[in-house]
Amino acid sequence: MVFSSFQGLYQKAEALYTKGEFEFALIFYHRGHKLRPELQEFRLGIQKAQEAINNSVGSPSSVKLENTSDLSLQKADELKKVPPKPVKKVQLKQQAQKTVMSERTARQLLGELYTDKEHLEKLLRDEDLIKGKTRNGERLQDVILNCISYLDTRTEFWHQQKPIYARQRDQKLLRQQWKRTRNHLSTDPTRYILKNLEEIDAALSAGKTKKYLKKAQEVLKNVHGWSEEVLPNKSEVLENLHSCIGNALMDLDDVDKALENYQKALDLSQEGKLIESISRALDNIGRAYTRVGKFQQAIEAWEKRIPMVQEEQEKAWLFHEIGRCYLELQRHTEARDYGVRSLSMADDIGDEKWQLNASVLVAQAEMKLGNHQASVLHFERALDWAKLLQDNAARDAIQKVLHETRQQVTK
Repeated sequence: MVFSSFQGLYQKAEALYTKGEFEFALIFYHRGHKLRPELQEFRLGIQKAQEAINNSVGSPSSVKLENTSDLSLQKADELKKVPPKPVKKVQLKQQAQKTVMSERTARQLLGELYTDKEHLEKLLRDEDLIKGKTRNGERLQDVILNCISYLDTRTEFWHQQKPIYARQRDQKLLRQQWKRTRNHLSTDPTRYILKNLEEIDAALSAGKTKKYLKKAQEVLKNVHGWSEEVLPNKSEVLENLHSCIGNALMDLDDVDKALENYQKALDLSQEGKLIESISRALDNIGRAYTRVGKFQQAIEAWEKRIPMVQEEQEKAWLFHEIGRCYLELQRHTEARDYGVRSLSMADDIGDEKWQLNASVLVAQAEMKLGNHQASVLHFERALDWAKLLQDNAARDAIQKVLHETRQQVTK
């Protein structure tokens, strides 16, 4: 099977991982990482596939990959895992203290698991405890550090799946719904809505997707049976519930049904002229379309959002994603232009991560347009950001493509 875009590679890798075929999933994560080195999804995929292989067979050296007709293996050295070096005691303390994102961000993304992370960090400070060993002979210090590392990895993964500003926006809208509902507490339906919106928000915060979906669908069914006399803000409640259901379905990879709910949320928002809700619905629709490789439809949804977006970081993300879609469609001039807009916004707010991502996008677009000198300049800037962020994987990938691009300039 031939994939025309990174989305196909990612979906194939995720499907193989879900089926338990971790070795083959690892191959496709590596292929995707080679194609789009700046994306965290592929790096995290490589990590989780390697972890799964180790958990299943004990050591990477014992893994044997069978060649099949639809798989092309990369160079063997790309799939080798370097054995971990012994970690000194001083380094262990530094590792425990290092955080990828702010504690506030981690708390929002991990939900209930954040309490577990805090408890593990507390245990790590108990010098007598960490000297002990488990029944299997493992040092407790290593076990605790592995658990913390796992939670940090999950935090980064969830951050990539849905940026924190989008999570904050969804919960903000949900809580605004509570306040408006509290104004109508004279009837039983409104009390019911308030109680269940709070439960939905709690399930959302805890990452309990199936519970979140079931509760939202149950409430939606009941709300449909009430008149606007009983529930004055019925349309707004319905819009919010369809949005919640769409998010849960996306988490469960049911993109078609998610799109149906996002479209219903958009229709209801437009009827009520709810600008913030319209923006949210268009954002969700764009994400869903990119998940299945329908980049033109994603562009159409996201470009409608542009006048509605106020947050600078969200604009940097939005311009970048639209540019990526244009790049996938081989419309390189538009890709470059949106990359420049994303970079300008990232420069304004000093967001190093998006300065890196936008620089790579512009560099790739310039390279496709044959502007190799301009491409080199942007790759060099991206390399500086990768070094500053200590993103070694991105640094290595950029250095490789930068070398190849420089060769084109000298020809």
